[in-house]
Amino acid sequence: MARIESGSPREESESFLRGERLTGPRREAAACVTWRVTVEAALNRMSKWLVAGSFAFAALWKRDAEIMWAMMGAVVNTMLSSILKKLFSHERPAPALRSDPGMPSSHAQSIFYAAVFLVLSVFYWLGTNYLAVILGATTITSASYLSWLRVSHRLHTLNQILVGAIVGSAFGALWFALWHLLVHEAFDSSQWVQVPIILGSIAFGVACVVHIIRR
Repeated sequence: MARIESGSPREESESFLRGERLTGPRREAAACVTWRVTVEAALNRMSKWLVAGSFAFAALWKRDAEIMWAMMGAVVNTMLSSILKKLFSHERPAPALRSDPGMPSSHAQSIFYAAVFLVLSVFYWLGTNYLAVILGATTITSASYLSWLRVSHRLHTLNQILVGAIVGSAFGALWFALWHLLVHEAFDSSQWVQVPIILGSIAFGVACVVHIIRR
């Protein structure tokens, strides 16, 4: 008969959390896994805050019309996600954790909207060079990792994450193209364009405050 091996990192982590005594390498492995799980849980909780913080930093740094347009796009992207959730009405993998629909993932959609808009902006500012490629690859990799955490914590299925990432990326690219091909020139010449963009960026800030109060 084959003997079933024990002592996997997951089992060791669970034993460590239960307070069972582990010695030597097993104790070190359990502590490492527990630390990783704790860090991933914290990153998962803060993922949307990282996006909001990135927009706030960019707004303080640039202080121009383009960042207001990007923030307005974040509001529209969130509204689009809510509409799609109601249309698809797709259940999450663990309904007991979250009862609202999970398709598409609003986290993945928000993260990839910001990531794609940032990557396109970097290539627009720096051109196609090694620095732009490294920054772009790092941004997309980070967005993918933060989105994957929603799957590992059973808050979304892989399909829900993929749909959210695709919709957010497409909307980010569209919003970026609209600014440079159409809106930028109109913003400089018309107050009728300036007012809704400014109000949209204000709405983004108010939405963040409301989220803080509700959560």
